[in-house]
Amino acid sequence: MDWSGSPTLEQVAALAGVSRATVSRVVNGSPKVLPETVAAVEHAIRELGYVPNRAARALVTRRTDSIAIVAPEPDSRVFSDPFFAGMLSGVSKTLAPTSSQLVLLIEPAAGDDQRLLRYLRGGHVDGAIIISHHGRDNVLQELAQLPLPIVFSARPLGVDVPVASVDVDNVAGARTGVEHLLAIGRRHVGTVAGPLDMTAGIDRLTGYQDVMREAGLPAMIAYGDFTADGGEQATLRLLDEHPDLDGLFVASDLMATAALRVLSQHGRRVPADVAVVGFDDSVLATTTTPKLTTVRQPVEQLGARLAEILLAKIGGAQLTSPEIYDTELIIRDSA
Repeated sequence: MDWSGSPTLEQVAALAGVSRATVSRVVNGSPKVLPETVAAVEHAIRELGYVPNRAARALVTRRTDSIAIVAPEPDSRVFSDPFFAGMLSGVSKTLAPTSSQLVLLIEPAAGDDQRLLRYLRGGHVDGAIIISHHGRDNVLQELAQLPLPIVFSARPLGVDVPVASVDVDNVAGARTGVEHLLAIGRRHVGTVAGPLDMTAGIDRLTGYQDVMREAGLPAMIAYGDFTADGGEQATLRLLDEHPDLDGLFVASDLMATAALRVLSQHGRRVPADVAVVGFDDSVLATTTTPKLTTVRQPVEQLGARLAEILLAKIGGAQLTSPEIYDTELIIRDSA
């Protein structure tokens, strides 16, 4: 038989001594094939260097073997914030044993959300994981209603249909950090909060406010945007408005690194003058001076679970409930 040219499904079948349909079932991962037959087909595939035609396979299975990671953030933030690296690592490790590949979709051009929605509707991917989303317009509502398996990295704001989501208890995590600051004797405790169009920003601020109210202490709040620049500007405002600040809860480690830098530049010793607690326990927490006390969230585990849920939904599972994970306070030198 002539094996010249690109090997075909028929040639694999002939070499393995099975039917073309059997080879197709093996290529498509069907569990209804005997192990010895699978071994024979896989040997023939390796021998011939056969590469499955993904386009033709998609026509039959209606699968693209592609999963979208949608991060509606500027690329400068996606590639600089350790949160995204941890999330992508967890997703990638879970998908590694499968045939699925990742497609990263970051912030669309201004006013071009419909382009993103058209792409997701267009059959280019089997499902999507939405991370670091903002509650703007009705885009989240439209995402939640797409005829596509989708899972969110936190409860989406303004969405009135049941959706699958994975997150940590941000309110409880923030409470833990602020309670620690009060427990070590701080009474003028401010916060660099996250943006109020994100679940994490709202919930971490709520945790801070709850503890301060229960302690009968005034809240001192400046808003950042989960970036280093935002953390720097917010810390400067707090120091200007509250020179007696002696404790600071910062809603992300990236903003906390900037807060530590600002405090040092203004002659405020950490923790002697101002004790600082962050949120994430990212790799940044052990590279700061002093090392950062922070609230740990298991980012890589969250990413892995997002991928597991999405694969289950792609397989037909009806999952629409939120999953919430605990946080843990990691005490280091800054508090």
